Amino acid sequence: MATHLSNNGQTPLPGGAYVPLDNGAYVSTDLTRGPWHPDHQHGGPPIALAARCIERAAAALGLTHVARLTANLLRPIPIAELAIEVETDYAGRNVAHFSARMIARGKEVARFTAVAQREAGLDMPTDLPGHPLPQAPRTLEQSAPAPFLFSSETTGYHDLIEGRIAQGVAFRGPSAVWFRLRHPLVAGEEAGGLERVAVAADSGNGVSAILDFHRYIFVNSDLTINLLRRARGEWICIDARTLLGPDGGGLAEARIFDAQGLIGRSIQSLAIRLRD
Repeated sequence: MATHLSNNGQTPLPGGAYVPLDNGAYVSTDLTRGPWHPDHQHGGPPIALAARCIERAAAALGLTHVARLTANLLRPIPIAELAIEVETDYAGRNVAHFSARMIARGKEVARFTAVAQREAGLDMPTDLPGHPLPQAPRTLEQSAPAPFLFSSETTGYHDLIEGRIAQGVAFRGPSAVWFRLRHPLVAGEEAGGLERVAVAADSGNGVSAILDFHRYIFVNSDLTINLLRRARGEWICIDARTLLGPDGGGLAEARIFDAQGLIGRSIQSLAIRLRD
């Protein structure tokens, strides 16, 4: 079995962002570490982990497309054991609503809601306004590798993912970045499309940043993803821009693509603060 190394080329990496336990919980590994605090996770991996659990609950009802996922990040998520509780709030024949709670160290750290739909093949008209749907600004093959601003010798999210620039300059305004998981989300499993989208979409505020990362904190307290179909393939493109208000608030909004074209949109609420 090959040994995977971090960006410094020396430190062996874990087998995934999370390791499942026999009790149904998950051990978080260093691959989840975010840029804001060394003991806290990047939002993408835990949101993706919750998405995985919700998607499985929906699939058990024959609903295979999660059309919306909303994450409310209540407090920083520690790099620790996580438990996820999923509830079916309503289930009809074609649509169901789900909610979930994420628990770490005895505290609720995030809440989630989702809408799942039953998929059905339809013959759609070929001359609809706005169709065919747009493609990513540049294809994966046309996009150059994207180093991440907070890459360091400390293992973290930047080791979990690989990026390529499809438009603009990452971390310097509106930009589009292709993302791919370099390691499993859950050790021993292949990540699904929704998980890949969630891992990437929570980076919208980072790759489209217009403030100096060393002077400002612009943490998102939520993430909403709307998808018109399931994502296909390993690579997800986030075409994001940041919008700032005058009183410490902002938005990061993005179009989401896979190699076949537009699949949805995401939005994050930002709290802007000066670093101490």
